[in-house]
Amino acid sequence: MKIKKNRTLSIAMFSGKGGVGKSSLSANLGYCLGEAGYRCLLMDCDLGLANLDVLLGISSEINILDLLDRQIPAERIVQPVTENLDLLPAASGVPELVEMDDDQRGLLLQQLEPIMSEYAFVILDMAAGLKPSLLTLAHAAGKRIVVLTPEPTSLTDAYAVIKVLTAQTEVRDFLVLVNQAESREEAQATFHRLDAAVAKFLGFHLTYLGMVRSDPNMGRSVAKQQALVRVAPQCPAAQDIRTLAERLLSLRTALLPELADKPVLKNL
Repeated sequence: MKIKKNRTLSIAMFSGKGGVGKSSLSANLGYCLGEAGYRCLLMDCDLGLANLDVLLGISSEINILDLLDRQIPAERIVQPVTENLDLLPAASGVPELVEMDDDQRGLLLQQLEPIMSEYAFVILDMAAGLKPSLLTLAHAAGKRIVVLTPEPTSLTDAYAVIKVLTAQTEVRDFLVLVNQAESREEAQATFHRLDAAVAKFLGFHLTYLGMVRSDPNMGRSVAKQQALVRVAPQCPAAQDIRTLAERLLSLRTALLPELADKPVLKNL
């Protein structure tokens, strides 16, 4: 029997601190990829403190906890958002999910692997900071995007999480997305400061993925529980997010030969 080649690019979206807009960016990138005709699965990986369902206005009576406790099949837990975009919701206020050990997380991801392979993209919206699940999932994903803002504390925390990930997983390839920038110049300056620190103290360079401008429409879209690219498609931030989605499409195309013989999430 011929083995099906993997064509799914998994992307871990993470940040050093909360409040940088990571989950909103994950949701909006998923919308854009879906609009382009590519099936995308958003996976809320902030286990125990879910928020993607709230951002998208999705209400579900079942979530990832039911996969473990009630053996509900993963395909029943996945919630449709648009024609090509689905959401795998997490649970809120569930300590057993937060406290899962590596073996339990590995078992959970193995159960999800079959449905993940049905998508062109799987976006893992990670918890902010240095929770154990971050190390497992960031290492397992095909690519890693660190989200930060120009604020000094955001830059410092982004460096800290990269340092820990590098030390514990030996991962060296990070894409950088600067959010809430006032200009392209500010975004690039922010990236160069982070890249310089990583090069000096950790011995490798980062890759600049792009930026999203500060835009009041983002806050309004969150309040409406709808994606920015849907409610204000022509605003500056929406234009930037579409540019980022195009770069992810190009990245997946370039990586297809490399992805072919690997699982969606490696080293489960």
